[in-house]
Amino acid sequence: MCIHQLNLLAASNNLPISNFLGKQHPIEAHHLSSICDIMEKAMVNGDTCIIRCILVVFQVEFKFFFSPQTERNRDIVRRSGLLLWQLLMAPRDQICSEIQKEVCLAISSGLNILYPGEAEINNLLKLVLTEGERNSGLSQLRDVILTNLAEQLQNNRFGSEDDDHYRLNDELLHYILKIVVRESCVLITKCQTVSKDDFQRLLSTVPAASSCLRYLMAVQNHLLSNTVLIKPEENDDSDSSLQGETLKVQELKTSILSLATQILTGCDEVLEMLQQVTTALINSDISDREQRLKGLEQITKATMLGHLLPVLLTSLMHPNLQTLTMADALMPQLVQLVLYTSQTALLLKTQSPVFSELNSSPSCASEQKGKLLPDERMLEEKEEPGFLTGLKIPAPWAAGKTVETVHPVRDNYKFKETVHIPGARCLYLRFDNRCSSQYDYDKLVIYAGPNTNSRKVAEYGGNTLGYGSRSVLGTGWPKDLVKVEGDTVTFSFEMRSGREHNTPDKAMWGFACTVRAQESSEDVSGGLPFLVDLALGLSVLACSMLRILYNGPEITKDEETCQELLRSKLLQRCQWQVEANGVISPALTPSPSPLPLTIDEDREFTYPSDVLVPPVGHYFDLPRIRLPPGIMIKLREISGRARPQFRPSIK
Repeated sequence: MCIHQLNLLAASNNLPISNFLGKQHPIEAHHLSSICDIMEKAMVNGDTCIIRCILVVFQVEFKFFFSPQTERNRDIVRRSGLLLWQLLMAPRDQICSEIQKEVCLAISSGLNILYPGEAEINNLLKLVLTEGERNSGLSQLRDVILTNLAEQLQNNRFGSEDDDHYRLNDELLHYILKIVVRESCVLITKCQTVSKDDFQRLLSTVPAASSCLRYLMAVQNHLLSNTVLIKPEENDDSDSSLQGETLKVQELKTSILSLATQILTGCDEVLEMLQQVTTALINSDISDREQRLKGLEQITKATMLGHLLPVLLTSLMHPNLQTLTMADALMPQLVQLVLYTSQTALLLKTQSPVFSELNSSPSCASEQKGKLLPDERMLEEKEEPGFLTGLKIPAPWAAGKTVETVHPVRDNYKFKETVHIPGARCLYLRFDNRCSSQYDYDKLVIYAGPNTNSRKVAEYGGNTLGYGSRSVLGTGWPKDLVKVEGDTVTFSFEMRSGREHNTPDKAMWGFACTVRAQESSEDVSGGLPFLVDLALGLSVLACSMLRILYNGPEITKDEETCQELLRSKLLQRCQWQVEANGVISPALTPSPSPLPLTIDEDREFTYPSDVLVPPVGHYFDLPRIRLPPGIMIKLREISGRARPQFRPSIK
């Protein structure tokens, strides 16, 4: 246990003991060979206590004291690896779970020593990812390795050179994502299949993320953080630095696009399963159906829908990721996800008690319909309920702005603050019932504007507690709302008197006021159901991507330079053709086509549908622009050159 504690303490890079162990000389090969001999004897004798001790020693040795630089050291490493694998793959009846856990920790600690090459590590990870479901030892080893990689990636998220070592290749990420999708679908299916007691226990364990899901979260956060948060160094404006930053950002965007595509595809499969389970629960006759439908949303938050998708949707709204490439690649999947989430949210909402109460009274509904006008009744009959029907979208801005002094106020205290709520027609002020000052000339003055030169609205001061002036200005501190016209209000408070020795704090409390743009405060504490919130987030992102697709690619510098030419009606009336190599060139014509002699300048000119093919010959090797006869006449008038006359030949 002492060695185990030493290993745990050494795992922290911030403790002095880790620095001390890191400075020690590497262990010699014959010492590690002796440790392997002790392990072999303990395995033959079945001495679990010695086996556990040696496994902890392996963890410390691999992490700090061993460097496989010679051939003999590499042989000892192979021998150690074989012993560890024998213990890991032993039947469950021959090895306890504690020893299996220590074996996984030993392999994870010596991962770079036991498997020195990148190909060897990838083969190991591929084995534990593909065969982990069939073997408990491999499954536990997979969890330990991915957990360690996730922690290392989170600790080095902002651009360390070791990040690429912790980020696995696309093939392994695909295997991990398949496991996460399968785990999410199994978790959602349990809401329908497990017993009532097991379902309650399931609710008490979520939202715990699995090791595979934690690693995907770490990779996603790493990529998004480097793309969204990291900025180029301000002091380095060299071309090489800017070019390097551009290449790095492009690589990150490519990685994000690949990962986002896979995550959205996996979420599509999980949402399809969620919709099936929701429909099955609604149509079932089990006794605790309502409890399961309520708990289904909580279970859903523990899947990749709750851990991966919200962060991805929020980050994709950042300007650095609002690109045409992203929109073009992700738009089909976003549309599908919007459909799944909105349909499932509607299914769950129709089973909620609030919605049921609204629709459970047919008499009230019929009375309301009878009061509607004919046109309104027609619209009401055609309207289909959506997943937002009857729900109140939270308005965090309705909480208002709180303005207050220190409590209690001190001698010579002055306070001034301006509150501005854009777009508000008027502001509503509600004062705290503890507002007070020592004398009535220790007062608060309110102005309807951005400064104290604006129109004075009211002034308050004094107290009714029997101290100081024992009176208040006017009717005293307001109990009701105070209305101020406009969108700006200024508060100015000044403590002019000195505090008397018998004046308590409550008589010099100062003031506190909440400023809102609405007369009544809305409920800002509650939120939307998870799936409704998810559907709204997906809809907002899809609309943003649609706007990018509609606007198309950004205008290039060449297009900006050629704006005058692009607006030229002369060039717009030219007939252009696309050659085999993709180059656009003017069409060739052997003779003037039957075009109108006059052209309406206000109407766009169109050519006949038949295009004459130029005959073969060197005369037509040079491209010629075919102009309408009307334009040719105008050009001849301007240039003063008459049209050539051809005399018919006499036979």
